Amino acid sequence: MGGVLSLASPKCRTSDYNEVLNNGSCKRQKTSSIFYDEESPRLIPFLPDELSIQILARIPRCCYFNLSLVSRKWKETFESAELFKIRKDFGLTEEWLYVLIKDKADKLSWHALDPLSRNWQRLPPMPNVVCADESKRRLSGFWLWNVVGPGIKIAEVIRSWLGQKDALDQMPFGGCSIGAVDGCLYVLGGFSGATTVRCVWRFDPISNKWRKMASMSTGRAYCKTSILNNKLYVVGGVSQGQGRLTPLQSAEVFDPCTGTWSDVPSMPFSRAQLVPTAYLSDMLKPIATGMTSYMGRLFVPQSLYSWPFIVDVGGEIYDPETNSWAEMPTGMGEGWPARQAGTKLSVVVDGELYAFDPSTSADSGKIKVYDHREDTWKVVIGKVPVADFTESESPYLLTGFHGKIHVLTKDANRNIAVMQADVQDVLGSPLNSTSVSAQSLHEHSDSSETVVWKVIASKDFGSAELVSCQVLDI
Repeated sequence: MGGVLSLASPKCRTSDYNEVLNNGSCKRQKTSSIFYDEESPRLIPFLPDELSIQILARIPRCCYFNLSLVSRKWKETFESAELFKIRKDFGLTEEWLYVLIKDKADKLSWHALDPLSRNWQRLPPMPNVVCADESKRRLSGFWLWNVVGPGIKIAEVIRSWLGQKDALDQMPFGGCSIGAVDGCLYVLGGFSGATTVRCVWRFDPISNKWRKMASMSTGRAYCKTSILNNKLYVVGGVSQGQGRLTPLQSAEVFDPCTGTWSDVPSMPFSRAQLVPTAYLSDMLKPIATGMTSYMGRLFVPQSLYSWPFIVDVGGEIYDPETNSWAEMPTGMGEGWPARQAGTKLSVVVDGELYAFDPSTSADSGKIKVYDHREDTWKVVIGKVPVADFTESESPYLLTGFHGKIHVLTKDANRNIAVMQADVQDVLGSPLNSTSVSAQSLHEHSDSSETVVWKVIASKDFGSAELVSCQVLDI
């Protein structure tokens, strides 16, 4: 038994793509019959399975791939919900970062990062077949469903609202949305050819497989997603109709326990009704530019858009207890930082709502926190060292795990880097400067600076660009 369990050392690491093992302590060890009998009815000889699975549950997830090679029964155990339930009961869950990237050929791929071992693992490719009910409505002759994230700038999509009907046919990919609930990743909607689709696919990291789920009630692209009360909410986006894109005010919610979708009252877009003239009302389209679960409700910032103009109009809040929408506080809506085409990056860490403000500099940004007592946004990190890649569609992403803020961007070598800031330091007092650890993006530091951005992981993905990211805790 000792020979087998030695594979589970915390130092043991898989390769980037789970195809070959790293050298050193992670070299595949021969599990001969001296240590394990393939035909043994028990997980570990001479121990009851109830005890054995509790032992295996304590092993870091980064070792699961290697250990699943021991035997068929071990493989089934490491892919079982029972083992992960024990991990949850014992408080042994691990937060992993899942990153979606797009290469120069517009090919998408998912990669998972274990922040503790700093190992990257590549996920199985996403399904590439369109749902049967969607294929009948396709305008394109290719039998391929482009299951992707926002692969082009949303501004290019909105242009079609002004009559450029051929814009969709020129798109290499459509804009699906990404969500995470109940320990699984979800890919929702997007374009199939020139048609918005309702398809939903789920990736289960336990079984390491993709599975088709119940479709949304409405085909939509570029919708916003968030989690509340262990349910996945979807709002807004655009739908294809009458030869052009139409903005959506509708919303719906997915319950992973029942596997079904339910309608949610549509967003009123109350401030959009205040446009002074009928001409502007027809030209400016109301869109949801983000959604965040905060203080038990869903906060949806909104804008009026008409290429190349965008006007922030505050936002609205959905309360699941009353099943209704209310107007967002003025300071919150008008001060919510925005990036390209009004898309707003935000994350909740330890109950605090943070947003990334790209400011006016191409190679830096700010982190702001919302003060709900004063209804205002305050700068808590004055400089986030993001590299200048203005040609990139998603030059940076914002997320949070391990109780800390993280920013994903490209470093000076064009590697994708995951930077970490200590949230405890951030909450202590407003800061206006940043220093970076040895694996820095820039060569600037100051001993008087109190916030240190650490690059906890980086990887060379070639010319690939960031698309989206999610955190799963399993």
